[in-house]
Amino acid sequence: MDREEKDFILEQMMIEYGNELVRLAFSYVKDTEIAKDMVQNTFIKCYKNLDSFRYDSQIKTWLYRITINECKDHLKSWNYKMVQVKSYISETAKSILPSTEKTVIDKYNNEEIKDTIFSLPKVYREVVYLYYYDSLVTEEIAKVLDIPVNTVKTRLRRAKQKLEPMIKEVKFNER
Repeated sequence: MDREEKDFILEQMMIEYGNELVRLAFSYVKDTEIAKDMVQNTFIKCYKNLDSFRYDSQIKTWLYRITINECKDHLKSWNYKMVQVKSYISETAKSILPSTEKTVIDKYNNEEIKDTIFSLPKVYREVVYLYYYDSLVTEEIAKVLDIPVNTVKTRLRRAKQKLEPMIKEVKFNER
């Protein structure tokens, strides 16, 4: 495959999947700029390895897999862990005197539900995100996460069981 062809394919993938991949990365790293960096790394790896792609799966699932691995590597990094510690200390200090901004933000139901979903353990959060936000079917999720289809179904069911009382509590607190 020559360079012009690779450039064209990459550009098409960026247009078609860029926003989806940023949303996927955001579900892991919870920071828009870092999510964009993860997706940029994904496309760099994709470009470098485009010649070796065997088309055993769809390009979309390949890109999802690369993005997820990028995010997991980022979350394991020393730098990320140090940022988390600093952030925790800062948030703890802020929580002593809650701001007006925080009070206003807490009233928005969608934010609270999103936070509730993000509070789930990663194995449940990723299947919920891929199923409900990216509209992937269980077979696609299984390929992306490299797990059996029945495991995806079980994780979705357990996630729903965990979310149900949490979302009811959020809605009750709104009244």
